[in-house]
Amino acid sequence: MHVSTLSNRRRANEESALIWNWYKEAAIKELRRLIPYLVSLRWRYAGGTLFLLFTNAFALLIPWFMKLAVEALQHPVTARFSPAACALIIALLAVLHSVTRIFSRTLILNAARIIEFRIRDDMFRRLMLLDLGYFSTSRSGDILSRFSNDLTNVRMLAGFGTMSAINTVLVYCASVTMMLRIHAELTFWAILPFPLMILIVKKVSHRLFHRSLQAQEELAKLSSQAEETVSAVRLIKSYRREEHFQGEFEKTARRYLQHNLRLARLRGLILPVMAAATGSGTLIVLFMGGRLVIASTITLGDFVAFSGYLAMLVWPTAVMGWILTLAQRGAASMSRLADILGAEAVVTDRPGATLITALQQGIEFRNVSFAYGNTAILNDISFQLRVGETIGITGEVGSGKSTLLRLLPRLLPLPDGMLFIDGRDINFLNIASLRQMIGYVPQEAFLFSRSIAENISYGMAGENAQEEIQTAARQAGFLEEISLFPQQFDTQVGEKGVTLSGGQKQRLAIARAVAGNPAILLLDDPLSAVDAGREEEILNELGQFYAGRTVLIVSQRVSAFRDCSRVIVLKSGSIAEQGTSAELQALDGIYADICRRQQLREELA
Repeated sequence: MHVSTLSNRRRANEESALIWNWYKEAAIKELRRLIPYLVSLRWRYAGGTLFLLFTNAFALLIPWFMKLAVEALQHPVTARFSPAACALIIALLAVLHSVTRIFSRTLILNAARIIEFRIRDDMFRRLMLLDLGYFSTSRSGDILSRFSNDLTNVRMLAGFGTMSAINTVLVYCASVTMMLRIHAELTFWAILPFPLMILIVKKVSHRLFHRSLQAQEELAKLSSQAEETVSAVRLIKSYRREEHFQGEFEKTARRYLQHNLRLARLRGLILPVMAAATGSGTLIVLFMGGRLVIASTITLGDFVAFSGYLAMLVWPTAVMGWILTLAQRGAASMSRLADILGAEAVVTDRPGATLITALQQGIEFRNVSFAYGNTAILNDISFQLRVGETIGITGEVGSGKSTLLRLLPRLLPLPDGMLFIDGRDINFLNIASLRQMIGYVPQEAFLFSRSIAENISYGMAGENAQEEIQTAARQAGFLEEISLFPQQFDTQVGEKGVTLSGGQKQRLAIARAVAGNPAILLLDDPLSAVDAGREEEILNELGQFYAGRTVLIVSQRVSAFRDCSRVIVLKSGSIAEQGTSAELQALDGIYADICRRQQLREELA
């Protein structure tokens, strides 16, 4: 049993040492990311430090004039200043101390606000550059938590934490120097408890970073769960799962509470240590300083001044624990922000990427294969799409149809030598110019919480003429319904288009895609939520829009392929059949089976 206990204790010490080393490296590494932001505002911090210097200088003079006032009361004949003059000077110093303190806080705290703004701006800019791979592994609630809670922690560190750290250094240096001038031995005994305090704080501080990080992670989970629940509130109510989600939220909230309570206990341990150190120093000064006054080694004025300088150390000493907490929380938060700031997009412009402004020859898929991690989606896909040609793609669920469409606007990474536009490898084309040519309707239509007109004009360049918006709505078969809305094109669609039906969302997404007059149109199952009558109207309008444009349309409805010159049937990521609609039906294979099933559903309906 004794050997086992020693072994467990040794293992615990080793783990503690490893955590402490990791903490030092991680904290320093993550806080280094703040340096460029601090340097960019160095003059604000320098000005704030200068005012802090004046603030502490005025504060340091107050105990000294209190000493002179006491001595003037004891020896009025030899005094340099009268007690009244000392009182006026102390009042003036207090006013100057307050004014300079305001300027110091304004400069440094405002600089922290600017840093918060710049980091938030850099994070959002980075998010806009990242591709689908990053967002497929990140939860939106977690990202939002980093934009709010983690940035707040970093702002507190760059503002109040930095200001308090600078102030603590200035106060300690100045106060201890003045105390040494009065009596060196008394100064030694007064600050003797402080090294012990530092050792104790160092002993517990390595846990702060780890627990702060855990608390931030739990907060991110809580935010993500709340965001997801609110987004799916209609589904939750439909299935009467309110109590279940309430219970899940309470579990997550309870874990977050437990982590914060553990963190609070650690902070609560540090603050009493600080108070004990300052209290011990005060007791020592009262005991030893009183004896020195009785022995006439120092004057009563010296004792008053010494006590005043020691009192000035109380707040900086107490705030050390708060600074340490801010540093740990700031480092933990900066490590989470670094996940976004340091993320790199897989799909980027190659050096010397060429612009493309028009489609002249066509598109070629040459032995295209693609996998999500270890899961193969596409296998050896090869076909050509001529300029002005319309090709339909269908197949079983999960056969890779949507993935195939996402490769064209480079939403997913693809090796070189597989996809060509006008004979040029797509990886060597400028991404912005490529996407400018493409109108894309994803399978799940996303609408912004704005007006119908703003959603349609989202992909349009330059001034958005009302006529162009109306034309796009008509081509999507949506103009007639818009005219029935009370505010017509100014109608607000609500968050994610909540006020519209599924078919209306799809038609609005189609209108947005065609509004930019793209040379290439990608339609991913755009008619799945549209009824048969409305489908006929949309196909008639789109058939006119297809003229002169290159179109790839994915659908489970064979009626969507009536204007297609060819139809490609995918199965398990490979091309199983290819040809005109009539040829494929005569083949009596997968496509013919899809046609029969669709016809049966229509007859039953």
